[in-house]
Amino acid sequence: MVRACGLLTAQKEPVPLKSIEVELEVRDHVATVVSTLNYENKEDKPLEAVFVFPLPGDAAVCHFSAQIGQTQIVAEVKEKQKAREEYDDALSSGQQAFLLEESDQSPDIFSLSVGSLPPGESASIRLEYVTELAVQADDGLRFCLPAVLNPRYQPQGSEGAGVQVTSVPASLVPYSLSFSARVSSPRPISKVESNCSLDPLQYLNTDQTQATVKLAAGHKFDRDVELLIYYKDAHQPTAVVEAGQASAEPGSLMGDSVVMVSLYPEFPQSVTSSVASCGEFVLLMDRSGSMSNSRISSARDTLLLLLKSLPMGCYFNIYSFGSRYEHIFPKSVEYSQQTMEEALKTVVQMEANLGGTEMLQPLKHIYSQPCIPNQPRQVTHQLFVFTDGEVWDTKEVIDLVKRNSDSHRCFSFGIGEGASSALINGMAKEGGGHAQFITDTDRMQAKVMQSLRFALQPAVVDISVTWDLPKEVSVTVLSPPITALFPGQRSLIYAQLSGQSSEAAEGCVTVKYSLAGHPSENQLHFSLRPAEDTGLTVHKLGARTLIRSLEEGEHRGWQDTKVKEKVVQLSVQSGISSSLTAFIAVFNNNGEAIQGPLLHKNILKHDYVDCTLSSYQDYEDLQEPSVLTMDYMYADQESYDYVGCTLNPYQNCEGYMDADQESGDYMDCALPLDQDYETSVSEQQTRDPLLQLVSLQEATGKWLLDPALPTALGKTNEEVEKSKPVLANKEIWATILALIWLHGLKMDSKNEWDLLAMKAASWLRAQNAPWVTECVEAANLLLGCSVMKEALGL
Repeated sequence: MVRACGLLTAQKEPVPLKSIEVELEVRDHVATVVSTLNYENKEDKPLEAVFVFPLPGDAAVCHFSAQIGQTQIVAEVKEKQKAREEYDDALSSGQQAFLLEESDQSPDIFSLSVGSLPPGESASIRLEYVTELAVQADDGLRFCLPAVLNPRYQPQGSEGAGVQVTSVPASLVPYSLSFSARVSSPRPISKVESNCSLDPLQYLNTDQTQATVKLAAGHKFDRDVELLIYYKDAHQPTAVVEAGQASAEPGSLMGDSVVMVSLYPEFPQSVTSSVASCGEFVLLMDRSGSMSNSRISSARDTLLLLLKSLPMGCYFNIYSFGSRYEHIFPKSVEYSQQTMEEALKTVVQMEANLGGTEMLQPLKHIYSQPCIPNQPRQVTHQLFVFTDGEVWDTKEVIDLVKRNSDSHRCFSFGIGEGASSALINGMAKEGGGHAQFITDTDRMQAKVMQSLRFALQPAVVDISVTWDLPKEVSVTVLSPPITALFPGQRSLIYAQLSGQSSEAAEGCVTVKYSLAGHPSENQLHFSLRPAEDTGLTVHKLGARTLIRSLEEGEHRGWQDTKVKEKVVQLSVQSGISSSLTAFIAVFNNNGEAIQGPLLHKNILKHDYVDCTLSSYQDYEDLQEPSVLTMDYMYADQESYDYVGCTLNPYQNCEGYMDADQESGDYMDCALPLDQDYETSVSEQQTRDPLLQLVSLQEATGKWLLDPALPTALGKTNEEVEKSKPVLANKEIWATILALIWLHGLKMDSKNEWDLLAMKAASWLRAQNAPWVTECVEAANLLLGCSVMKEALGL
């Protein structure tokens, strides 16, 4: 049984993990990550330890080894059941064994069993994986090293509790981290940024195509380590050709050359500035307990901006979910002042009080809704999903999104530290949308509005990819067909090249598509000469891509035995893990059996909410205040972090008993100290001037000369009335005032208000009103700005 806030045992037993060392090698859009985990058993008995390791959802684990004393063991990839049996056999015979396997529920969770470790012995685990780096809306490539893996939420009745993970505050994490990165690209590296303190970027050559960077000393484990890498000429296509493995069979994937083509096209300004005026927008917001405090407050503000920025003529609805789900309207409604106001009344009262995190059921309900009248069932339906990623059935959710990608485009947002990259990236990739990760230091609004702009732009259709290669070279594409392209999206294409060619030979790949009725073409010529020293990274990612395609087509039951055999064969040959294989290493310790009973210890990981109920918390524990009290006492003795800890939003244990009588579900309820409804209302009343101004805008885009408008602008009613041109319409004057204030004083937040300002300018143009020039001049004078009328789009 996992006890609430189970931070330490009563005996204060030490945790065997002592340090983690991470080396990151970035090559253009791809990263190789090497993690070394150092353990020491300080018990007087043999220890079997389990560590849950978070990885990017599309990662390919390609090396796993263990160093015990002076002996090194390198693991092999084997069929999962066979690997498990060998692991169990080794432990039962007193051998040391290490097992790494992918979670059945989520591909970004790997459970690491370090097996039987003798008393006083040290062990070093080395894990290597390759992954594609996600492109952010500002063209940066994002790498994230999770410093936390939140307990995954498991709905009632689900089988397989999985590996126990214990949450602790950062100050109690007993292991250290070192992190360094090396970046190389065909293009110059313009900058590297991070949410953590970094040592200065060190360039390794004069053309600045290679550089190194390190995490500054003193990292406190209070956040994920996020790295953002920016290249010059980011939209130029690139190709990397990698030679096959000399020892592999010719004609096999690992024996032939493999090419990786990166396509990140830049779209014309005329397209990126256009906005669709129809379609449906469904917003799905996580309201589980872990979304409490600043996250739900930021989510409310984001929904306000989204609602104000939607175009007239569209349809919309807002869903929220936890252990159950709710929707504001029975079905999507046409966007108008009345429906917008009705939605906002619900949004301002939203709290993180719906219990757990069950996303699958609301998604099924959304996808089951009938077509909007007079609109074709094509990709005019945009789904925005917001979650902190603590779902249990990741693969089933992604599969559902994929099945509905012909009619719905999915934009996903991972909120806070620990958001599942497999879930967020997988939903966007399979749903033809875009993924964004929002750390607790980011403004959610800016990233969400960037994605809304993408969603409002024309979809790319009729996509085709053709290859032109020397006649002695044939190509086998490993990647699934490209089904969606839009501004800000990058596609990586992997292909196997069979046959021999001269060193001077060239290949060409052409991508054709239609955008807003206009045909476009991207063509890339590349040398077939393999790049040097790539460590088979491209081969491994190509194998991973093919493995994932096969898994996604068959994982619901693996009815096709041949497909299952192909996945296992490809995984074993490439050394890449899959859902059907695992890494296994066994060391017999000179044949001597290890004496004494085995202990099972859980490796501590930290969390940002001081105290979180585990997903496997028994309901009975909640009925015993002494259980909770005792765990708080342990925490208090160590760090005093939990003094006065209360249970959101009920402020006492008895209140928590009533938290979710309907579902009987208490997991995922965070324990903040001061969140309640009154606080939320106060936050709404004291929101920043930008949000005050936005809240006053009408659905049509105009502002009224409301008494609250001067307050938001920092002026008095008298000043605003006195400055108005005598013959000017009040609504025209109010709208121009708002636009001048935005353009003159809030340009640093332009990506948040740009769309609603475009809507306001469109309304002004439609009025064809006189006195616009006079209003612009008067507004500039009143607000102390110098914004030209043309800058407003008038």
